[in-house]
Amino acid sequence: MNNQRSLFFNVDWVTVLLIFALMSIGLLNIHSAVFDPLHPDLFDSRTSYGRQFIFIISSMVIGLVILLLDSKFFNAASPIFYGITIFMLVLVLLIGRNIGGNQAWISIGSFGLQPSEFAKFATCLLLARYLSASTTKVQDLKTQLSCAAIIIVPVVLILRQPDVGSALVFTSLIFVLYREGLPGYFLVAELVAIVLFVLTLLYNKFFVLGGVVALAAFLFYQFKRARVLRMRLIIGTALSIGYVFCVDFAYTNVLQPHHRKRIDVILGKINDPRNEGYNLNQSKIAIGSGQLWGKGYMQGTQTRYDFVPEQSTDFIFCTIGEEWGFAGCFVVMGLYVFLLMRIIFIAERQRSAFTRIYAYGVASVIFFHFFINIGMTIGLVPVIGIPLPLISYGGSSLWAFTILLFIMLKLDSNRMGVL
Repeated sequence: MNNQRSLFFNVDWVTVLLIFALMSIGLLNIHSAVFDPLHPDLFDSRTSYGRQFIFIISSMVIGLVILLLDSKFFNAASPIFYGITIFMLVLVLLIGRNIGGNQAWISIGSFGLQPSEFAKFATCLLLARYLSASTTKVQDLKTQLSCAAIIIVPVVLILRQPDVGSALVFTSLIFVLYREGLPGYFLVAELVAIVLFVLTLLYNKFFVLGGVVALAAFLFYQFKRARVLRMRLIIGTALSIGYVFCVDFAYTNVLQPHHRKRIDVILGKINDPRNEGYNLNQSKIAIGSGQLWGKGYMQGTQTRYDFVPEQSTDFIFCTIGEEWGFAGCFVVMGLYVFLLMRIIFIAERQRSAFTRIYAYGVASVIFFHFFINIGMTIGLVPVIGIPLPLISYGGSSLWAFTILLFIMLKLDSNRMGVL
């Protein structure tokens, strides 16, 4: 009993305070974004903000339950968690409810459960369990393929919904592998893939292929005394050529029409402020109109008159920008940066490889959500529809991030032990 109590008081309360600060900010902004004069009470369960308050209270209960569990449970149960979420991802394809073109929710009464949100913490747990095994080395091809399989299985199922935004979140886990010793050229390859993706969409693919071949020929000549580098260059060039054709095919045959239009808007290929570009255009207007200090709580005109769709979920940062201004945006972004730095600090102080790897998984997922969500509201990235962690409206999202973070906090509280 004393040992359990000491572990409980060993929880990183700085992180807990950051979590609840972001939840509180989310509740206030949801209240402002979808305020109903007929139900003004912040805690009215008939409104979105009232339901969000219930989600926050239930998240506190979930967090408390996690802190009371044995730390070893999460390592041992990680395959079970992963198996359950994979089953749910298959189930949602069979009986799921279609909302906005995505069959991503399982109806439970009036509530919709989104399995893809919970797949994130389950994948992080199984990846941490596999990589922390004493016989596993991330430099080995077998390990890399096994890690890829752990990540790709939920990605494929989520793409079937199709929910491209949630599927892309899992690509952030490459940072976990890099921290554990994945060669740096994998990150270079990912960067090259992003550059080739953009260039292929902006220009004719044969023009891009010509540039790839020309660059490869120049480097091949420069590395004339390095036979190993030349061989890698040949392989890399062949993969790049194949990738360009894959991008062209996927853009035409895999992406939904609205996804293609959103990408075209970001790349400047089309100007469509009334249709696909409407959300982004109104988002920029809302954030820009806040100027330095904002218009004040519940005083945003873009917010009050519903100019920006999904303003309590994917575009909630617009409300922050309009009503709190640059100063409010700076505070919110500062809280996220502080949270990410705290998670990395927690990861690096671990004696347990399992906890360290899992914590880096948490940091990767939260960073991706934070960067992409804010980036899409200001036009840096295409609109792909993922929530702002702990702030956007939604029970599944809030519960999943609570589980993700509080498992890390529980594992960290036992850092003097060995899992």
